[in-house]
Parts: sequence; C-alpha cells; structure tokens
Amino acid sequence: MAPKYKGYEFWEHVLKSPKYIVAPMVDQSELPWRLLSRRYDAQLCYTPMIHAGLFVKDLYYRKEAFHTCDEDRPLIVQFCANDPELFLKAAQLVEPYCDGVDLNLGCPQIIAKRGNYGAFLQDKWELIASMVSLLNEKLSIPVTCKIRVFDDLEKTVAYAKMLEKAGCQLLTVHGRTRNQKGPNTGLANWDIIKAVKESVSIPVFANGNIRYLEDVGRCMEYTGVDGVMTAEGNLSNPALFSGKQPPVWEMSDEYLALVDEYPCLLSYVRGHLFRLWRVVLDRNKDVREILGAAKSITEMKEICMILKIRIQKDIEENGEHKSITMPYWRCQPYIRSNYGVKRTLEETQEDEERAKEVVKLREIKKALKKQKVKAKRERRWDICTRCEVNPKGMKCSFNLCRVCCRDRSEKEEPKHCSGHRIKTSRLRGNDVDCKDLNFCAGKDMKELKSTETLVS
Repeated sequence: MAPKYKGYEFWEHVLKSPKYIVAPMVDQSELPWRLLSRRYDAQLCYTPMIHAGLFVKDLYYRKEAFHTCDEDRPLIVQFCANDPELFLKAAQLVEPYCDGVDLNLGCPQIIAKRGNYGAFLQDKWELIASMVSLLNEKLSIPVTCKIRVFDDLEKTVAYAKMLEKAGCQLLTVHGRTRNQKGPNTGLANWDIIKAVKESVSIPVFANGNIRYLEDVGRCMEYTGVDGVMTAEGNLSNPALFSGKQPPVWEMSDEYLALVDEYPCLLSYVRGHLFRLWRVVLDRNKDVREILGAAKSITEMKEICMILKIRIQKDIEENGEHKSITMPYWRCQPYIRSNYGVKRTLEETQEDEERAKEVVKLREIKKALKKQKVKAKRERRWDICTRCEVNPKGMKCSFNLCRVCCRDRSEKEEPKHCSGHRIKTSRLRGNDVDCKDLNFCAGKDMKELKSTETLVS
C-alpha cells in the first residue's frame, strides 16, 4: 500500500508539482474536457462538483457524475457536502480512482444556499472542521478544500488556518467573496490570496483573474502560490496553459472526438460548444438557435462544420484580419462587461435584496400551489339527504347518493336522473313516453323497442 502523503509531499510526489490546474466546474469539467485540457499542458484537473448525498444514495446519479480513465491523472474529485458521514461514504466510493478528495466551500449560487453547502458553509467552522478531520483520519488519500474569501482579511487568514489544523492538505483560494458573482463579479483579490499563502504551511492554489498564460506567471509571482487554477479562461480556451490560441474549430473537433470515445451528457457538450463558438455565434445568430435545438452529437458536428466552412470562406475573401489583435475565430477569453469594476456596498446590498424578493415570490407561488393541492385532496362532500352516510352526487337533481337515487328511481317520479345517468325502461301497461327515449341508449334502447313491438 502506497504511503499517505501530506502537504508538500502530496503536492510533489502524487500531484507532480502542478502549476497549471483546471478548476472543478459544474457540468463542465467532465472527462472529455479534462483530457482535452491535459493535451494542452494542464497538469492537474478536478472533476465537476458532485453532490455527496446523491452520490451515495442514487446509483444513476453516481454513474452520470463520475467517469475517469488511466490518462486522467492526477485527479482530484470535488464534493459538496454538509454531513460528515455522507461525505466520508461518498469519498470512499471514489478513493481507489483518484489522488485526492476536495470539499467545495466556494460555490456562491442560490442552489448552494438552499442546499446548505459551498460558500454558505463558510460561517459554520465547527461543521467544516468535523468533515475535514474525519476524512483526513479515515481516507487513504488526502483531503483538500476550495474556499472563497471574506471581506475581512484577518478572518480569511483565520479560516485558512482552521482548515489546515483540521487536516486540509492543500488549499485553493478563490480571491472573490461569496457576494461577488454574476453582475457583481469584479476582480479577484490577489492580496488576500497572498496573505493566506504566507500564513499556512500547506500548498496553496490561486483562483481568479486568469485569462491568458501571462496572467498565470503574474499571479504566481505576486502571491507566491504553488499553482494557479482557472475556470472561465479554460472554458473559452482549453489551450490556455500552452500559451496558444488555436482556431475554434480545432478545439471543437478534438473535443467531439473525445466525446465519441468517452460519451457524456448532451447538455455538457452543448455548453462547451456555446462557450467555444461564442464570438463566432454572435456573427451567425441563425446557427445559434439550431445549436440550441440540436438533439444529437451528429447534429452538433454538422453545425460545427457549417461554422468552420463559413469562417474559412470569410478568411479567403477578407484575409486573416492581421490588423486585428485577435481574430474572432480563435479561442479567446470571455471578458465580462464589468470586469475589474468593484461594486459598492450599497449596490451589492441592492442586488441581494432583489434576489431575496425573487426567491420570496417563488416561495409564495409554491406555497399557494401546495395549498390548492391540499385543499383538493381534503375536499369536503355534501351528504346524501336520504341515507345521511354517503356523499351526494355533485350533479344529482335530488341531492342523493347513487344508491339512494337508484332506489328512488324505482319507486318515485320522475324516474330519470341525468346527474347519475340512471335510465329506466320499465313499462307500466302501455304508458311509454317516446319523448324520453333520448334518455335510453345501447341495450336499454333495444329492450324498449322490442317491448313496444310486443305491446302493439
């Protein structure tokens, strides 16, 4: 059995001293994409975030969520969790197939808030420490953590030290706070990452503000970290760590070939193609809708071929646009419209209030729907006025249940009840009302006609 390395021994002997790391991304760092990134100098990859509870309890989810192969190493599997025992069981299931298990403490999305995991655990230090320490004790591979920072530098440093003490063997620091997401993203704070790196004795990876290979060098020099992780930069250009910006069709062709070899969900593939072809699709909006509606890998390959032909025709007619810094058909970073703009406290609070209002309206709508369903299930029926036991028919003209209404029709007038669809054909002598024949149907109609013949 191989020894369990810790800290820098783990980083050096198991992970092979990686500097270029592909981040864990929900539904976007699956096996084919990781293999593509490794071809272009990615030295360590993380799986997409996996829900520990579902991974333990749901076999179908487990099969869909985790795939790997011999070439997919070194590999760290990331889980979101809020229960120590479930987290341990999930980690033990992947223990033989990876080099480490990571606890997600950085996801800032609303779904993480509802599920009580990710960045919304960062105020529950006792729970986090219990999860990390349990895995550190029970697993044969190291446990790592990925966090977001607090606005308070000292609190962030204390947080990192707590994780190290609990047994975290490698720490990834995303230099944004929990509130820096969507329109509030802004720049990651490398100063806080630097402070964390200087305060702990375990390896530290930095995450945030990585768009080009040059950014990796600047980040490592400024913060002193041991490696740099990228998410959005990698999605837009999987060759980022190689320093290349290849034509989009080359990356899409390579990726789709890997998908043929290692199949994954169609939604993953569609997401990657939209990111790769983003700038091209802005010029070919008719193809955007077709890609969005594609229902097979074959269709997606045809769409990529159409875009490739259009680009190559444009290059033949207009040249390679050498006057432009970056031709639109090459892989290039996604730059937010507010990239680098720091949100004020008031703006952040306003956005939070708006988000709370949206969530509140959704909850009200769900509550009303539940109330309506419950009322329908608990519907009270009026009681039959004769037996006072059974519920009366809703359309019965006599306010009776079916049994009482049928009994009444045998003894009283009028005999027919359209609400209960009771149709009698008993004749008393020659007293037949032909106007009421419309109440009779099928067998009753035949019986009535045969009786009329006998009477005549």
